[in-house]
Amino acid sequence: MAEPRPDGPRVLLVDDDETFRRVMSSELRRRGHEVATAACGQEALEVAAKLGADVILLDLRLPDLDGIEVLKRLGALDLAAGVVVLTGHGTIDTAIQAIRLGAIDYLEKPCPIEQLELVVRKTHDHLRLVARQQVLQDGFSAPDVGQSMIGASPAFAGLRATIARIARTDATALILGETGVGKEMVATLLHTQSSRREAAFVVVDCTSLHQEILQSELFGHEKGAFTGAERRKHGLFEVAHGGTLFLDEIGDASPEIQAQLLRVLETGRFRHVGGTREVEVDVRVISATNRDLRQAVARGRFREDLYFRLTTLTVEIPPLRERREDIPLLVAHFTREFNRRLSLASRFAPEALEVLARHDWPGNVRELIHAVEQSMILCQGEVIGAQDLPASVRGPAHEPGARASQPEAPAHAPLTLEELERRHLLGVLGQVGGNRAQAAGILGISERNLYRLIKKYGAHAPAPDAEANPGPAA
Repeated sequence: MAEPRPDGPRVLLVDDDETFRRVMSSELRRRGHEVATAACGQEALEVAAKLGADVILLDLRLPDLDGIEVLKRLGALDLAAGVVVLTGHGTIDTAIQAIRLGAIDYLEKPCPIEQLELVVRKTHDHLRLVARQQVLQDGFSAPDVGQSMIGASPAFAGLRATIARIARTDATALILGETGVGKEMVATLLHTQSSRREAAFVVVDCTSLHQEILQSELFGHEKGAFTGAERRKHGLFEVAHGGTLFLDEIGDASPEIQAQLLRVLETGRFRHVGGTREVEVDVRVISATNRDLRQAVARGRFREDLYFRLTTLTVEIPPLRERREDIPLLVAHFTREFNRRLSLASRFAPEALEVLARHDWPGNVRELIHAVEQSMILCQGEVIGAQDLPASVRGPAHEPGARASQPEAPAHAPLTLEELERRHLLGVLGQVGGNRAQAAGILGISERNLYRLIKKYGAHAPAPDAEANPGPAA
């Protein structure tokens, strides 16, 4: 009868008792494990480094090295394996010492094979849970964006100083600024410069989810709380425990969400949707909006008590037009990024930089990123002139073939076919967030023809989330 194909955790069995090694390794293989054995400590270290075992069963009494010494050396190897120590002498104190040195469990010999295998699988499951938790923590860790905050203007220096002061506290903070100024980046800096930097940084976009889904995402739900709730789900407040929760576009939160947020901010407690047990969390809340919340309060669209809770500290990010000195630095930064990503060697001519510096940038840094990217992709040469910039940036003075004496068209003059085509192209690009493949599909043309039209009209549409693309910059 053929042995079953190994599908269980890989095991390294370290024991100087030849009979024990032979019997136990045979039984573990019969149960679907890949097993290697070692008769002494030095052999165990050599095999462990090569095998990549999931679980190491380590006898504490070995002929050459003490089991505790082997355990210490295994720790120095930084292996992913979990160690279970075996003792046949009832030396519980030694087993406890082994646990303190990193062993996950211990067994007294002799032990039934069923018990041994159960411990092997429990140890492996424990290691997988620890690894998964680390992945989740890494996924919610904030990147260090400090070195990518680009600017040298007085307004930018003031912003950096404000961030440094506020980051030291645990108080709630509200970030204000126009679309595209870099609110999420500032929130990230407030977290990475705080005492919570090692914990999770969780971002929630209050506009991207239906309010009922947002409620479940924030506060979690119990099994059976609503149709489709097949299991209990922890909310993002729980994920952010000990760290920071960033609520982007808080002005779009519904009255129900506002009420629940207020309670969490006041008590640090909430209930899962459909639950009765209160959950207690320690979370710093940072929020952001491009809306006038005071006006929303006056109109009854935003709770006044929540407004005062959120605005313990306030950071106002100046729009790009108020720090024009930073535009050349930002352009240089994004040019380097796109040259690296697109394998280009582009650079902006002085007259192009002058046009970029004069533009008011209603879309702020996000709009600047797209203007730089579009210019670099569509320019035929390496030097980008003013005529290569998007039409929305360069203005009529730099339009190809523009004449200063050309009479202005009447306000209600009929649109030409070319103008209709241009407007329709811009509308479709805006509808799909700048996704050229989708735009080409809607227009019923090839992507090559779409590129031709984009170049013809200098069309450009902002992508839905380019605030930190291609690289963080405020």
